Amino acid sequence: MSGGLEILAQKEEDVTKLLAAGTHLGSNNVDFQMMSYVYKRKSDGVYIINLRKTWEKLLLAARAIVAIENPADVCAISARNYGQRAVLKFASGTGSTPIAGRFTPGTFTNQITGAYREPRLLIVTDPHQDHQPITEASYVNIPVIAFCNTDSPLRHVDIAIPCNNKGKYSIGLMWWMLAREVLRLRGTVSREHPWEVMVDLYFYRDPDEAEKEEQMVVPTREAPAAYEDWTTPTNTAGFEQPDITEWNTSDAFKGQQQQPAAAAPAFVPPPVEDWETQPAPTSTDWTAPIQNTGDWGGAPSNDW
Repeated sequence: MSGGLEILAQKEEDVTKLLAAGTHLGSNNVDFQMMSYVYKRKSDGVYIINLRKTWEKLLLAARAIVAIENPADVCAISARNYGQRAVLKFASGTGSTPIAGRFTPGTFTNQITGAYREPRLLIVTDPHQDHQPITEASYVNIPVIAFCNTDSPLRHVDIAIPCNNKGKYSIGLMWWMLAREVLRLRGTVSREHPWEVMVDLYFYRDPDEAEKEEQMVVPTREAPAAYEDWTTPTNTAGFEQPDITEWNTSDAFKGQQQQPAAAAPAFVPPPVEDWETQPAPTSTDWTAPIQNTGDWGGAPSNDW
């Protein structure tokens, strides 16, 4: 799909990255529809993928993605763990819709589900793992772009990009190169300058390894500042203080004598009534009427 144009030709640095990531390494088996993408077979039985055809199909897939007017109508799917981070990065860079993890059956066919979508183009990481979205896409006539290994089935796949879709570095590199080519065709990224996004962001990271790396990094603390003694005078030139021995010797206090402080009044406790000296009541008849002495301010009454 480069059309013989030099600007679309495969660069040496791109080939070096593909070889370093192991993109050219296939599997021990080959599908009859993938035979045209195989370069040769190694002595140990591993098939070698032709990287020139990989680059041509990558350009074809990028042109198909750019042809979609609304980038959100492009759906990037990856059920494999190695491709989930790459799918999310690809979606954030190109504006497509990501589906990372388990694909809910009926997303493209059942309108009752809350996750119902109607994409115009589908991009999958592995036809084996992502067979459910490929099958549903065939029901609603959605074209499919897939990263295919030598043993991947090409049923219902419209554009197959031959590559190693089992290695985490190979998957991350292919998604990174596809995103870069899409942005170049849209005019967002110039071909004269390298893309500032690092390919490492598309690689899968094991959560346990990432946690170990964070624990190994020890934060360096700044050295405390030297203690400075403010009580010791450093430069007292011109700031001599007068020698004051007694504050009461000034003119303002001359002839004045200090008056002694007045003594605090003695504490007088309140009188305490002695209940033992009071006479006890002589009558034990509780039924007798109470005699009113006039102290309560009420009239005597025998009516209860």
